[in-house]
Amino acid sequence: MGGNVTVLRRRVPQSVREVLLITVFWCAYTACCLAVGGRVGTAFHNARSIWQFERALNLPSETAIQFVLTTHMWMIRGANLYYALVHFVATGVLLLWLYRTRPAHYRWARRVLGSLTGIALFMYLLFPLAPPRMLAGTGLVDAGAHFGPGVYSTTPATDHFENQYAAMPSVHVGWATFVAVAIIVAGRSRWRWLWLVHPVVTAVVVVGTANHYVMDAVVAWALLLGLLLVFRPPAGHENVRRVSIPRPAMEGDPCPPTAAAASRPSSATLSTFPD
Repeated sequence: MGGNVTVLRRRVPQSVREVLLITVFWCAYTACCLAVGGRVGTAFHNARSIWQFERALNLPSETAIQFVLTTHMWMIRGANLYYALVHFVATGVLLLWLYRTRPAHYRWARRVLGSLTGIALFMYLLFPLAPPRMLAGTGLVDAGAHFGPGVYSTTPATDHFENQYAAMPSVHVGWATFVAVAIIVAGRSRWRWLWLVHPVVTAVVVVGTANHYVMDAVVAWALLLGLLLVFRPPAGHENVRRVSIPRPAMEGDPCPPTAAAASRPSSATLSTFPD
């Protein structure tokens, strides 16, 4: 059995294995989200508790944020598009970039994102939460359903593709924040700090579209901070690649290296960082 696994690992490229691993993980995550859904009464009870808790703490109002976004059609529709598309695209591009150029950082990113998503799934199981767009008496509307484009079914009880009662923590905010952190840690450009705008915009978007409470973002940030303390980013030298260079011909060498021999690796190596 072990031999078959070894042969399979050799025949399947590492990049394909990584894609399969991420796909299997995401399918399992989606299936588990659907499996823990259905506790509608508890989800709405928790939603009212969160709403009252936020008001007691005088946290920023979801209603006020949505009011600002709905003053212009392009803003609210842009927020809906951002919510639907950027979440996956930004994270996917980050992982691809790290995989190709920063292998040690890629492994770090995989651990952090996998752990964050797994903890989120566990919290959905323990604390089902109806999003604010479903909560009456808040003055909020379902931005996706009213202004488009929407990503969720308008009948959550019969939605067989998403568990709409999984609001806390906000994976959107958690992933967006990690994207910014990873680019700042692994990147070199002086402009990389601008990526801090991404999690801020994401937080405004998920709250303003009434898909999440402010507390959902706060909990996501707290979880990510804890994971970053556990999984420290690698040092730069861990991304070093060993590049072989040919041995130069020496004066008096009885067997100077030929073109073919020069193309073979020698004992001399050069350490370089990937671009």
